[in-house]
Amino acid sequence: MEGVTETTTRPPVLILLGPPGAGKGTQARMLEERFGLVQLSTGDLLRAAVAAGTPAGMAAKAVMEAGGLVSDEIVLAILADRMAQPDVARGIILDGFPRTAGQAAALDGLLEGAGQRVTAAISLEVDDGAMVERVSGRSTCATCGEGYHDSFKQPARAGTCDKCGGTEFKRRPDDNADTVGARLAAYHAQTAPLIAYYDGCGVLERIDAMGAIDEIASALGRIVGRVSA
Repeated sequence: MEGVTETTTRPPVLILLGPPGAGKGTQARMLEERFGLVQLSTGDLLRAAVAAGTPAGMAAKAVMEAGGLVSDEIVLAILADRMAQPDVARGIILDGFPRTAGQAAALDGLLEGAGQRVTAAISLEVDDGAMVERVSGRSTCATCGEGYHDSFKQPARAGTCDKCGGTEFKRRPDDNADTVGARLAAYHAQTAPLIAYYDGCGVLERIDAMGAIDEIASALGRIVGRVSA
């Protein structure tokens, strides 16, 4: 109608950036619960597309069976298919894509075609030395999966899981100081251009991720609330 301006709020498209162990998975789950967002993991999307037998999924399957790397075009096609489903109407959190500035630009093109855009790329900032200690000390109960840490969260009774009473614990083979240090160095080298890209787009947010989980969640919540308004 003349004289009436229609406004629409676009659902947020969030990208969480941070090295292994920064808490991206934990924070993504909390954002899902609080805001009704859906976390989209590249690996999960590929597996689901292959299982569903979609054209993009079959293309990805052929590449993987041949021992190749799935192209950005195929990943974007799978992502486009997923974003067309109704359960993502309240917004998404992207996990594992993009990884390079080129992929970020391609993602922008996909989103623009759908009338959307990246609303925030949130970098979970960590101290490398503290991260080595945090990750290399992790273990889980082999029975129920409850998480523990050599320094920060030991069982109340040594060798016995607080949750289920199990007595077997396991560690990921790559959760050691040398491997964690190498993963951090690789992350910084690969992600620095991506951080610069989103900073140039004016959507980069930085959060100190060395604090308590609830404090980080509150900071993320404030960002999501602001960019979703």
